[in-house]
Amino acid sequence: MPSYKEIEDENNPKTRITKYMEKYNKKTNRNVIGYYSGFLMKDDEENFIDTIDINGLMVVIKDLDKTKGLDLILHTPGGSISATESIIDYLHGVFGDNIRAIIPQLSMSGGTMIACSCKEIIMGKHSSLGPVDPQIFNYSAKNIIKEFQLAKKEISEQPELIPFWTILLEKYEENILIECENLLEWSEYILEKSLKYSMFKEDNQKTIDRIKFELIIGDTTKNHSQNLPAKRCEEIGLNIKYLEDNEELQDIVLSIHHAFISFFNHENAHKLFINQKGTYFSID
Repeated sequence: MPSYKEIEDENNPKTRITKYMEKYNKKTNRNVIGYYSGFLMKDDEENFIDTIDINGLMVVIKDLDKTKGLDLILHTPGGSISATESIIDYLHGVFGDNIRAIIPQLSMSGGTMIACSCKEIIMGKHSSLGPVDPQIFNYSAKNIIKEFQLAKKEISEQPELIPFWTILLEKYEENILIECENLLEWSEYILEKSLKYSMFKEDNQKTIDRIKFELIIGDTTKNHSQNLPAKRCEEIGLNIKYLEDNEELQDIVLSIHHAFISFFNHENAHKLFINQKGTYFSID
């Protein structure tokens, strides 16, 4: 008969996560870290990628055998561009190009950028990535530039529209166009650098340019929150593998995912980092 502590431990979401993470590790012989946000349950700024996340990753990576690579299970709405770049650089500095991204459900914006920095992205047919075009003051940098371009065109053709456009553009701060252009260039730089580091080490500039167009520059995505399913991600050129191709692995990954969701339903934490040894770091 199990003791009270054993029953309590079995009902502890972190215990269940660790149990399945251990199972994953034994199955793949690779390090595994869950980098999860509770954004689906809690609508707070703390759910987004931030510079503090480096601390969580440092804690759960510290005692791992770095020669075994890393499988990073991601569930995040994205966040800070600078924090995303720092995380990518840190992970590459520790594990080199031996990193795989696992997406059980959603890894959007900066989370997509992190996934693109890995050698392959393992997704379920129900999983999604998203556009990585930068946002500023809750506006799309790309769309702000397009709006100013439209204003310039219409004013040159119909000067009587100047009062209309003056009122419309007053919502933006001074130098907003320069900020938008800088953010777009920065995002393109990070994405291209990340793709070249691992997923496309060989000369695949044509594929990289297409991925940049689809995820940042072009108009094929209409909103920053648009979900891009695995098949679409594969079509634009990303190295996508499917969870459904390995039934046992799929079962383990989805068990990990459901245990994380249970954790956020029971705890006040906004983010949780945890490895196969049970080492964890939470952000409340």
